Amino acid sequence: MRRFILPVALLLLGLGLLLVYFIQRGPLTKSNQLEKVPEPNSLTTRSQSDPFEDRAGSLKTAEIIPQRTPLPAFPTPTIGYDQLPTPRPMTKATITPLEIKAIPGSCTLPDCLSRTGVSGQLDMVDAAYHAGLHFGNYFNWWTEPEPPALEGVEFWQTIGISDAGFDLPLDIIELALKNQPGSTWIIGNEPDITWQDNVGPERYAEIYQQAYAFIKEADPTARVAPAPVGQPTPLRLAYLDRVLGAYEKQTGQPLPADIWTIHAFILREESGGWGVGIPPGMTEDRGRLYEIQDHDDLEILRQHIIEFRAWMAARGYQDRPLAVTEFGILHPSDYGFPPKVVIDFMLGALEIFSTIANDTGYKADDNRLVQWWFWYSVYDGGDFPTGNLYDPQSDQLTEIGQAFADYVTDH
Repeated sequence: MRRFILPVALLLLGLGLLLVYFIQRGPLTKSNQLEKVPEPNSLTTRSQSDPFEDRAGSLKTAEIIPQRTPLPAFPTPTIGYDQLPTPRPMTKATITPLEIKAIPGSCTLPDCLSRTGVSGQLDMVDAAYHAGLHFGNYFNWWTEPEPPALEGVEFWQTIGISDAGFDLPLDIIELALKNQPGSTWIIGNEPDITWQDNVGPERYAEIYQQAYAFIKEADPTARVAPAPVGQPTPLRLAYLDRVLGAYEKQTGQPLPADIWTIHAFILREESGGWGVGIPPGMTEDRGRLYEIQDHDDLEILRQHIIEFRAWMAARGYQDRPLAVTEFGILHPSDYGFPPKVVIDFMLGALEIFSTIANDTGYKADDNRLVQWWFWYSVYDGGDFPTGNLYDPQSDQLTEIGQAFADYVTDH
């Protein structure tokens, strides 16, 4: 009998410890399970660092400012190009053929540098500039009262937004307006993408109205632009139509815009698929189902620009300039986009932006369709490094960056 006493005692002790554990832990509820979910990746989180910290003590009123992830949305894992799932078949969008001609070695416009811009973190933009990267404009998806002073270069301001409104205190915007009168202000970044600003069209119209009135009252010389959509496809033009309709319903006036902006990516529009998804508030489950190999298609890019300019003209905005505030290659190299392919696309896109014109274009600019263009990006150390122009490890321009610099300055 004694030989059973010790095992039974150990068993009872174990059961007691297990009971204590479950009492302290609580029941295995959905709430408890959610606590075990890993932290979201950089596509959906915002850093809590203060981008204005230690900047001459000028912004002590804002202790912590949420930093929106400044990335074009593209939630695709880096896997082998041939391992991608086969998407459902769909008839490809009708595209007007591009007239193929030799890409010149440099931009032919005498004011090319002032039209050309880049995007990226301010420290990387500053470093790339001093490493030999030349550009006329830059931005970092944020409001910066004191951006780096680069000779002859303009910083474009952005007001970060969400469904709740502005992402930062008004005193920061006021300080930037005071320090940099006459700046260009973009209200939001890709509100049509659920893992970026994620703002429905009616709500965006309200936020834009507030931002436009606030900026113009403080600085009548400022230029204000609606946020860029991820790509100017029919689905996203329908989103913008709802913005225009909501604004007019709310105010009794057409939406005011000094400049229009777009992003010129070529990505899939499908609920639950890779790419840019479906805009918030829209009931469609798919738009244009572009394929991986379409990502650098210059004919599609050219047609996107033509379609957006036609949309602008039809809605009374032909007399406004247009800025492509992001274009580039987001797919990784192992999807079929090594540096040479990226450079070919970049030079081809720059040629399109600098030359394309028709009767829907901006008449003050010889009917050109595009007035400014910004490459994505100077340096992305995270999800989208394919188009990097600068390498901080060597403090030198990348092969792509050197091609960019040669095109802009060698004329």
